[in-house]
Amino acid sequence: MEAYKRGSHTVWDCKYHLIWVTKYRYAVLGGDVGNRCRELLRETARAHEMVVHAGSINRDHVHMLVSIPPSLSVSRAVQHLKGRSSHKLLSEFGILRKRYWGQHLWARGYWVATSGNVTDEMWVEYIKNQTPPEPDDDFNVT
Repeated sequence: MEAYKRGSHTVWDCKYHLIWVTKYRYAVLGGDVGNRCRELLRETARAHEMVVHAGSINRDHVHMLVSIPPSLSVSRAVQHLKGRSSHKLLSEFGILRKRYWGQHLWARGYWVATSGNVTDEMWVEYIKNQTPPEPDDDFNVT
């Protein structure tokens, strides 16, 4: 019962594994851009009462295991995460503005699965093992 979150009239535990990619799969999430993206995703999640259990920012995509409150749909949660991070990253990094002149950092859509299909530990292990062949500067979100 301690792992459950509580609202005024609800008790819940809704975890989702989310994945989305950069537009054209450009590998732009390295270095300072990746670190800033991680900060923005954490801030946005906290602002909307989401909890990030695990995450990985690779050079061209993002993995997250997130608890989303039942008052917030998954599509709305992803809209907040992708929208705010895209807007802030494009405004802060000139190199991204030049590459993504249409002001869309993320590709359309996302992949989502509830963690009820497999255990949370399996998702966390899967996300930890999502590393590209070359070093990825350790962008794991814990």
